[in-house]
Amino acid sequence: MSLPAVGQAQMLARQLAKLIAQHAPASVAVIGCAGGNGLEGLESTCVERIVAIDINPEYIAACRMRHAKRFANLELHCADIESRRLQFAPVALIYAALIFEYADVAATLATLQRNLRPDGTLAALLQLAHAGQRAITPTVYHSLNALEGTFKLVAPSDLRAAASVAGFEFENSTRIDLPSGKQFLLQNVKLTRQ
Repeated sequence: MSLPAVGQAQMLARQLAKLIAQHAPASVAVIGCAGGNGLEGLESTCVERIVAIDINPEYIAACRMRHAKRFANLELHCADIESRRLQFAPVALIYAALIFEYADVAATLATLQRNLRPDGTLAALLQLAHAGQRAITPTVYHSLNALEGTFKLVAPSDLRAAASVAGFEFENSTRIDLPSGKQFLLQNVKLTRQ
């Protein structure tokens, strides 16, 4: 995702930094943290506690190697975001970038709702459908093509509707266009009831 032709890793990190500047949360959870997904940008910010979650133990290990010494309050969880057992002290902001395309929307929202403080913000970044663009950008890493079988676009209106049922209220959205032609939508929803 960080290859210049793809540019998604850089965009994910920029969006996280913007969210931190906008919301000034004391605590944040990064869902699908991979090796960090922008955590380096949280140094010297208002964030006091970081929760990083990924289903892949190798990504959690890489995140630990890169960031454990950098942040005193870094919690790492190797877990399925759909699991009812995933529980951590609720945070003020959850960043879920390109997660809903791989997960059950209702089950994921239930987990996120349970781990977000009242009046906390869920920032969900979705990939948008785009004519002429493949869901998974072709790269020299041909093994990534296997992701196309599990990847499914989620309509922003469907996510908003499911979020409303789960106790979230829509706040705003921002469209993001990459030079590659891929388009994304960052939707912010506030937790209004648990």
